[in-house]
Amino acid sequence: MKPALLPWALLLLATAPGPGPGPAADAQDSCSMRCGALDGPCSCHPTCSGLGTCCLDFRDFCLEILPYSGSMMGGKDFVVQHFKMSSPTDTSAICRFKESIQTLGHVDSSGQVHCVSPLLYESGRVPFTVSLDNGHSFPRAGTWLAVHPNKVSMMEKSELVNETRWQYYGTANTSGNLSLTWHVDALPTQTVTIELWGYEETGMPYSQEWTAKWSYLYPLATHIPNSGSFTFTPKPAPPSYQRWRVGALRIIDSKNYAGQKDVQALWTNDHALAWHLSDDFREDPVAWARTQCQAWEELEDQLPNFLEELPDCPCTLTQARADSGRFFTDYGCDMEQGSVCTYHPGAVHCVRSVQASPRYGSGQQCCYTADGTQLLTADSSSGSTPDRGHDWGAPPFRTPPRVPGMSHWLYDVLSFYYCCLWAPDCARYMQRRPSNDCRNYRPPRLASAFGDPHFVTFDGTNFTFNGRGEYVLLEAVLTDLRVQARAQPGRMSNGTQTRGTGLTAVAVQEGNSDVVEVRLANGTRGLEVLLNQEVLSFAEQSWMDLKGMFLSVAARDSVSIMLASGAGLEVSVQGPFLSVSVLLPEKFLTHTHGLLGTLNNDPTDDFTLRSGRVLPLGSSPRELFLFGADWAVHNASSLLTYDSWFLVHNFLYQPKHDPTFEPLFAGETTLNLSQAQEAAKLCGDDHFCNFDVAATGSLSTGNATRVAHQLHQRRMRSLQPVVSCGWLAPPPNGQKEGNRYLAGSTIYFHCDNGYSLAGAETSTCQADGTWSSPTPECQPGRSYAVLLGIIFGGLAVVAAVALVYVLLRRRKGNTHIWGTQP
Repeated sequence: MKPALLPWALLLLATAPGPGPGPAADAQDSCSMRCGALDGPCSCHPTCSGLGTCCLDFRDFCLEILPYSGSMMGGKDFVVQHFKMSSPTDTSAICRFKESIQTLGHVDSSGQVHCVSPLLYESGRVPFTVSLDNGHSFPRAGTWLAVHPNKVSMMEKSELVNETRWQYYGTANTSGNLSLTWHVDALPTQTVTIELWGYEETGMPYSQEWTAKWSYLYPLATHIPNSGSFTFTPKPAPPSYQRWRVGALRIIDSKNYAGQKDVQALWTNDHALAWHLSDDFREDPVAWARTQCQAWEELEDQLPNFLEELPDCPCTLTQARADSGRFFTDYGCDMEQGSVCTYHPGAVHCVRSVQASPRYGSGQQCCYTADGTQLLTADSSSGSTPDRGHDWGAPPFRTPPRVPGMSHWLYDVLSFYYCCLWAPDCARYMQRRPSNDCRNYRPPRLASAFGDPHFVTFDGTNFTFNGRGEYVLLEAVLTDLRVQARAQPGRMSNGTQTRGTGLTAVAVQEGNSDVVEVRLANGTRGLEVLLNQEVLSFAEQSWMDLKGMFLSVAARDSVSIMLASGAGLEVSVQGPFLSVSVLLPEKFLTHTHGLLGTLNNDPTDDFTLRSGRVLPLGSSPRELFLFGADWAVHNASSLLTYDSWFLVHNFLYQPKHDPTFEPLFAGETTLNLSQAQEAAKLCGDDHFCNFDVAATGSLSTGNATRVAHQLHQRRMRSLQPVVSCGWLAPPPNGQKEGNRYLAGSTIYFHCDNGYSLAGAETSTCQADGTWSSPTPECQPGRSYAVLLGIIFGGLAVVAAVALVYVLLRRRKGNTHIWGTQP
């Protein structure tokens, strides 16, 4: 009896005429307005290409585009691939995004259809449709990827020459000309117009009337040659434009009228518009900025406290980099890119919370020094600053404070200019953007699978299960999190199939999120990433905002998946197989099942079957094989993709655990003396490495397993809990030395001149999270240091006088001591 099939899989098979490579024979059906559909005599689903079941017009209606991504600011021209108009001369194109935003496209002389991306207030994958009949129907569909402006290549935007100077223009010693440049080829036209656009958010904050808006303000230049550069001397804008304090420049073809929306364009980075501010700013920028800083403070005091729902910062840099499900590198301070930390001098690396806070859409930021110490705003203006508006925005985007980049600019960055950069009042800013000091931070729990394959559970149990099939690595009812994997046999160097298996695909979904699958690419050692059964390209972007998750790809051999719950997956290529690590926050405690065990700090129940029966830790390899087989995926709940006839026949149609596959069990492996010596030299006491050398006959496979195991152990060390005693204040009228507040750290106190220390001179962070002594007081009166200086200074004077007296006495009786020999 065959297992129940997924509905989409049933439809997939129903449309399949057989394993042949060609399209469906019955071409009367069409993909017009059917992209993604499986029903009918032919398929319009992404899997149809690999199965040869596509309708003949699949590529005409289910569109591929190049480029497939661009700035959410819009203005990017993209071309539909694999489809050309037979008579392009009189045809126009209308491109509709998100069912409501229309831009005017065109058909070029070769018959290719072009669209222009619109100005959006969101990032991520945006569906679009195309009409070639003047808007009467939109049968063709595709997906555009809108990205955060800071993630766009410099080739695709205009550059402010010395951007800092633009944003300080009008302050002390900053005047004269400003320049911008751009790549002429990116905007093919003879003449251009350069415009200023301003961004604002109006209405009562956190109300239904709170809205975001980009507005065309005025031109800087019109009908100038498209030379790739422009220089001008800024003048204060008229009063009617002064309310805009942040914005961007846009360069367009001069044939478009001023402010025309959604035309091909190049944008600069968004920036503080110091250069267009009024004469009041230029006459006394510090006073002007202080007034704005005070107004911002008054507004902040009326807004809800967003700090309470932010995640706690990791205590150390190693924790921050290892906790990849909840934190990701801040591109404004990245040690992998030279640690150019403009807003956090003294830091070498910052991370941001991946997910915005649920209610207010806010974000956490955590910055660290070279020795891994967290920088706090209470100690330095370089400290970590939380954000009322998450820099990366937050679903559903579009409305404040969830607009990527721009909400953050208004509520967190522009105010930093007011208080810290244009005026010396940074303490006022830091008081309302205090760092989190990590006392309540709890590292995530880690589990991994790698090699042939070997498992290390969340509670630290190690075992090997090399079944052939598809298995549940993790299920968590708490958030309906599911992680599944496919395991297939390896091959020896002579082509013989091994009696061991390894992971070749991993898929994940949480709640109603997108489904992401990472698998080994056919014929290469690289990775292939699928979104809802469709292969993704990372040729243009390495980061994607998806439904319920974020996705980051490093080169072609590592993928990070960050889920809305704070859970994270790291999937990488290690030798011939995949290695997967899963990170879970503490809230998943007691909520997990599957091959990665029951997360409850009790390893004795890690081998829990679906029925609830628990196998003891000392179970034999064959008993553990039955445990693994029990967690085979059910067809009706499979997340994995079957887009080739090999996968259909070997995994979709077959039992999810292959009962005919007989693996090699521990204790059954044998190596000749030479092999054993080589394995011992390579693996040492790593039993996983030794097993894989014996099972595959390959030292390179054993080495890949050893490396994967070491990576797991290294991350485990990085995620060890650290005790923090919290920030310790300096005494009034005194100072402290030290800014590290973890167990074993010592803080030293000193008083200003004219004050003496009352209390301990040092305080040490103890293992129980308390300081050994409170902050002492500095009381009026000469400090101990001054008194000691006077005492020792007086003694020194007395000693000097005595020495002179002795020497004079000696000279009187022994002149040769001072003069020449007689």
